[in-house]
Amino acid sequence: MNYLIGLFESVRDFIATGGDVLYFVAAALFLMWVLMIERYWYLTSVFPKVKKNIIANWDARADTTSWYAHRIRDAWISQASDDLNARMLIIRTIIAMCPLIGLLGTVTGMISVFETMATQGTSNARLMAAGISMATIPTMAGMGAPPFGLFINSRLEGKVKLAREGLVDSLPHH
Repeated sequence: MNYLIGLFESVRDFIATGGDVLYFVAAALFLMWVLMIERYWYLTSVFPKVKKNIIANWDARADTTSWYAHRIRDAWISQASDDLNARMLIIRTIIAMCPLIGLLGTVTGMISVFETMATQGTSNARLMAAGISMATIPTMAGMGAPPFGLFINSRLEGKVKLAREGLVDSLPHH
């Protein structure tokens, strides 16, 4: 329990040093990870049932060779592809926005430094250091998280592509 209290205090101090922009970085990262976990859950739990259902519906059709049958097949594949790719664009957008949110922290921190210089002069290094810290910590947080997100996102996109190709291969095209 003391470990959790110490961890909470460390996070609180980190956010206090980095400024309020870290809340936005944290919210973006939280949303990114929730969406990635949801996509993995969909790929491993929901999509296999969807695929099985589509294959069963295709096998149950008496006509699988006509033009209409192929349009139905294409519609099912298209719907499954849309479901597989759902929220992937949002994940990529959040990954791209994290460094920009961190740069917003840089701007707000530098504004704090310039404000301190304007009111206190350049002789108070301690106050200027606090502003510089507020400028660099959000940038570090915003730029440190996307590499992990990019790695997981590329894995997700590969799994989505394989799942779609597996569905297409499972529906014979006569």
